[in-house]
Amino acid sequence: MTTYLNPYVSFKDNAREAMEFYRDVFAGRLDISTFGEFGQAGPNADKVMHAVLETDSGLRLMAADTPDEMPYQPGNTVTLSLSGDDEALRDYWTKLSDGGTVTMPLEKQVWGDEFGQCTDRFGISWMINIGTPRPVQGTA
Repeated sequence: MTTYLNPYVSFKDNAREAMEFYRDVFAGRLDISTFGEFGQAGPNADKVMHAVLETDSGLRLMAADTPDEMPYQPGNTVTLSLSGDDEALRDYWTKLSDGGTVTMPLEKQVWGDEFGQCTDRFGISWMINIGTPRPVQGTA
């Protein structure tokens, strides 16, 4: 059996727009289900009950709209972090920071990697760390 740790982001009425944006950033398959598809009528029917984006590279991001009857409490206690030595991270940075706020430019840091922080146009905080590929252990 496989276990995953999945970031699950709550939005207020714009989960579909946000997840379509993230699909454009990361590519992959986006599945969206609305409250109405599960029998809920009324003002929440067209809102996202559950969305999941799965990429070919193994990333998974989930999200939903917060229904009107539930409190929506956006905060700054969670930051999504992407790290590795894949050049795709640079493209992710460019797309995530477009229309958002760069809080730390993506540039070389004292530990040797490139690192940057931004808040995307949906208010989600991101950290990107692009490391130097390291040799596989046992090889020179």
